[in-house]
Amino acid sequence: MVKLTIDGKKVEVEEGTTILQAAEKLEIPIPTLCYHPLLEPYAACRVCMVELKGETCKLVPSCNTKVAEGMEIETKSERAVKARKLNLELIMARAPAAEKVQELAKEMGIEKTRFEIIDPDEKCILCGLCVRTCEEIVGANAISFANRGKDRMVFTPYGEPSEACIGCTACAFFCPTEAITFEDIHKRLVVHEEMELGPSTAVRVPIRQAVPMVPFIDEDSCIHFKTGECKICERVCEKEAINHEMEDEEIEVEVGSIILASGFKSFDASRIPAYGYGRYENVITALEFEKLVNASGPTSGKILMTNGNEPQAVGIVHCVGSRDKKYNEYCSRVCCMYSLKFAHLLKEKTNAEVYDFYIDMRCFGKGYEEFYHRLMKEGTNFIRGRVSEVTDMPLTEKEEGKLIIRVEDTLLGEIRRIPVDMVILATGLEPGIDQNEIAKVFNISCSQDSFFLERHPKLAPVSTFSDGIFLAGACQSPKDIPDTVAQAGAAASQALALADKGTFELEPITAVINEELCAGCQLCVSLCPFTAINYNAEKGISEINDALCKGCGTCVSACPSGASQQKHFRDEQIFAEIEGIFIE
Repeated sequence: MVKLTIDGKKVEVEEGTTILQAAEKLEIPIPTLCYHPLLEPYAACRVCMVELKGETCKLVPSCNTKVAEGMEIETKSERAVKARKLNLELIMARAPAAEKVQELAKEMGIEKTRFEIIDPDEKCILCGLCVRTCEEIVGANAISFANRGKDRMVFTPYGEPSEACIGCTACAFFCPTEAITFEDIHKRLVVHEEMELGPSTAVRVPIRQAVPMVPFIDEDSCIHFKTGECKICERVCEKEAINHEMEDEEIEVEVGSIILASGFKSFDASRIPAYGYGRYENVITALEFEKLVNASGPTSGKILMTNGNEPQAVGIVHCVGSRDKKYNEYCSRVCCMYSLKFAHLLKEKTNAEVYDFYIDMRCFGKGYEEFYHRLMKEGTNFIRGRVSEVTDMPLTEKEEGKLIIRVEDTLLGEIRRIPVDMVILATGLEPGIDQNEIAKVFNISCSQDSFFLERHPKLAPVSTFSDGIFLAGACQSPKDIPDTVAQAGAAASQALALADKGTFELEPITAVINEELCAGCQLCVSLCPFTAINYNAEKGISEINDALCKGCGTCVSACPSGASQQKHFRDEQIFAEIEGIFIE
């Protein structure tokens, strides 16, 4: 440990600590423009000058000067303050448009620089943080310094977009004056289709409500997996919990019951070309609007178009991909209510005129109908009818520069054209991408629409035909959050009850094989959907596992020798029942 004095205050710090870090420990502010704790200090701006007291007083930059035993430092001496102001005036002449430089000058009492201003719009102070980041951390070497003297600047090779750039935006992150920005190639200020729910950094948790709340590294976004460099997260993690060399592994766990909650996927709105998603910039989906309106989103919750302006009119289109024979015939249940929520947020955050295009308003939950009536009082325009197309082809001067929603108003009995600035598509819910594959793994069935099939819609809504496997959430059918929570609780209760019971009840109606009639053809083995039939090579016959058999009767109907029969549904029993019908 090293003992020193800063502005008359004594402090003890570790060896190798810089003066700037020691001053931070004492909460003594020292101004700086080029310092970042994740990079080795370079003393490029020299605004952090301090005076060392001793036999020969001298000025040193505090960001890269290491402390020494008995050192006495003055951060606000006349010489130090004068040197800071001089250096800052030089920076002001170089980058007069940098807001951080202007703020620092105001704090120091500098009204204007005495030196000649070359470019009034310049923000770069030539601190080199971006160049060092691209070279030392990212390893891309896409930018560097060019020219000398007053013409010196940070540039890409030949001033053209560099193929070496991987678009990591690290240079913009480290830039202290916002001289570097990551812009869309089409000059759009807001790119709706690139919005994602939840954090979008390389190190993140799967979702905000993840249990356990354990982060992971997204290899597609991580700089290290693109260039082999960076690893800043390893340096800052005090627990040394990060290992970039770790590989995925499969772990087998023996369990007594399983709850399937594989969720859903949102309908791809580009499958309906008439709605213009992917063609028109301000046609967005419900999830994209959800991110846009989120306070932690890229616009801080502001509802903006791609040009950065607030919309004056917004159209919300219901049932996109739902209740449509071409795509999904079923109702997705959640679309009506989240569309009403969007209308409320639009009215709350903007002055936009809101048009809500619906087929039937299905407000089925507690308080939902009241919320619908509240929206009508707030001034939302409800138009009953399925939207036929969204176009940008104007027919009148009023439609110039607008998106036009063409719809048949079934209440008025006429075709209407509604000009708006933004269109929100209320996309429906679809089964997960690998739903059928999961069903095969767990020996369960899917309904016609590819959602998991429950054992009984009323008596066993969370159970499946495979004992010990239960369903929860939208993997079984489209449902909103309250219904999902209720079903998840029911599935958990069923799983716990099964574990607590200690015994397992078998199905009374199962198949049985008559060994004398079985020819050992093994046709039943290949047909059994529950893998309950095995072939006994020693006896040359098939055998049924009563614990796995569900009495579906597939083997009974397919057995060519009649060896497979179903308990309680034998031919003799059925014939006896038929004869009993005719007996008076």
